[in-house]
Amino acid sequence: MEEGKNTDRRDELYSNAIRAGKRTYFFDVKCTKGNDLYITVTESKKSTNNGRVNYQKHKIFLYKEDFEKFREGLEDALAKVDELKDTSETIAETYTSVSFEELG
Repeated sequence: MEEGKNTDRRDELYSNAIRAGKRTYFFDVKCTKGNDLYITVTESKKSTNNGRVNYQKHKIFLYKEDFEKFREGLEDALAKVDELKDTSETIAETYTSVSFEELG
């Protein structure tokens, strides 16, 4: 390694990559110079344009004072998804059983 180059990122404490189709989600736990923890969530989406590979990235920063509210919001949304999954067949049947005669 060249002197003066340090590839060890001291602010990065943990990283987890989740691959999902064309997207990859990165969950990174980092530390500020003041030793405060924060999380970055990055969505990276691979796309091609005229044969060139490109990655679109979107990042959010989640600070320690927001961890609990974020967790509550995410858990609430995931619980709603589970609830709606159970009723989605009923919803789909309702919309797919509409006949054009009924629309008048």
